[in-house]
Amino acid sequence: MDKLEEYRNLVKKLIIDYANSGTSKGDVERQVIFDIDHDHYQLVNVGWDNRRRVYGCVLHFDIKDGKIWLQYNGTEIDFATELVKLGVPNQDIVIGFHSIWMRSLTEYATG
Repeated sequence: MDKLEEYRNLVKKLIIDYANSGTSKGDVERQVIFDIDHDHYQLVNVGWDNRRRVYGCVLHFDIKDGKIWLQYNGTEIDFATELVKLGVPNQDIVIGFHSIWMRSLTEYATG
């Protein structure tokens, strides 16, 4: 299996595992969204909690130029560390929600 296919499988597994853990409130659905053609992967909450509309991204990963970009993480889990545990080298992980200056202070790739 080539690196791109491996990274796609890892990201999908992380999102699916997280989506299947825990419970949601009210009539809120966890939607797993995979755009494999463009390598965008998201988990989104959609629905209603009583009279309150719920809509929002929980997780967003992209794969660009051979690297996994963590674009948004609305959880308490350190998904960069989880990727490393799964065998992804630090230089192939970009914390996209940090500025390039902040990224330069981490052990991960800057872009």
